Amino acid sequence: MSKGDWIPVRAAQGVHSRQAHADLPEGTYEREISKEGSFGPAAFLHHRRPPTSWTAFEGPLRPRAFDLTRLGDADPSPWAAPTVLHNKAVEVRFWKLSRAMPALARNADGDQLLFVHSGEGDLLCDYGRIHYHAGDYLYLPRGTMWRLRPVAETQVLMIEATNSHFRLADRGLMGAHAQFDPAILDTPVMDTVFKAHQDELGEVRVEIKKRGTVSTVTYSYNPLDAIGWHGDLAPVRLNVRDIRPVVSHRYHLPPSVHSTFVSDRFVVCTFAPRPFETDPGALKVPFFHNNDDFDEVLFYHAGDFFSRDHIEAGMMTFHPSGFTHGPHPKALKNMFVQPKAATDEYAVMIDTRDPLDVGETAGAVENHDYVNSWNAG
Repeated sequence: MSKGDWIPVRAAQGVHSRQAHADLPEGTYEREISKEGSFGPAAFLHHRRPPTSWTAFEGPLRPRAFDLTRLGDADPSPWAAPTVLHNKAVEVRFWKLSRAMPALARNADGDQLLFVHSGEGDLLCDYGRIHYHAGDYLYLPRGTMWRLRPVAETQVLMIEATNSHFRLADRGLMGAHAQFDPAILDTPVMDTVFKAHQDELGEVRVEIKKRGTVSTVTYSYNPLDAIGWHGDLAPVRLNVRDIRPVVSHRYHLPPSVHSTFVSDRFVVCTFAPRPFETDPGALKVPFFHNNDDFDEVLFYHAGDFFSRDHIEAGMMTFHPSGFTHGPHPKALKNMFVQPKAATDEYAVMIDTRDPLDVGETAGAVENHDYVNSWNAG
């Protein structure tokens, strides 16, 4: 829909603020109801009690939380890694790898994004070598042959843009160099390590995933044998510590401002440390909102997750569309005054247009009490 197609409403009733997410009427809690996430028309309701003060919650709309670090080690193939969440447009897996992949991988279903939660090692691919560390996004164009060779046990959040592509988010009025300069994106190099790798392997298998099924192609040599490349398509590396968040001291910005990668039916955002808002009337925690158009997934990478309680690194939360949520009671106490000057968290958020299904393996590491974590007692 274009911006002019919405039903035109300009109205207000009762006691309300004049500015969203700031200067709330005393003793109230704001809840946003909006279309298209942060981009469509919105209403801001002022409640006398937190909108998450339920005493019971039953049914499939309940929020979910998974401790992915409890998932067992998989076969050293990315296609054996457990699927945590999925729909027709995206597939999310969590993969633990303690030794070099014996085979090469190739995704014929879509572009691949590897987020390195922990570990260190080499990504070896058609284009050369990238040395990776914790906090790296590794973007792999569809069809790339690749292999990880860890030097430290590696845990990876894998995000597939099924039958589609990843692009950088539009930074609009901020300019092309906001958040991170494109010059900071690292591409593979054909260095001495990569060239030596070409002769290290004998017979090599390539495991190709297409329509969710793996085919295996065997070579008598290492097919990562290119001696050069040029063009405007290649894998890239971006570390979360190179991302400089957009901030406002007078207004709590919506999650969309932290978008890093976008696909046709979902977006990947990165939360990185930033200063808290300093204006006395501005909210200093995420606002309560109805998640009506998107499923919301958060993977917690590192730091102190200030708006959540009892959430540790390596956990993932899943809030289905239609679920009203906001900060936990502990964070809500700091709605207008924060004890620290800045956040200290790194997290990856995935917002999907289409409903997500939970993988069978994820149910074994679910915290079923998560729905009660908004209960202040």
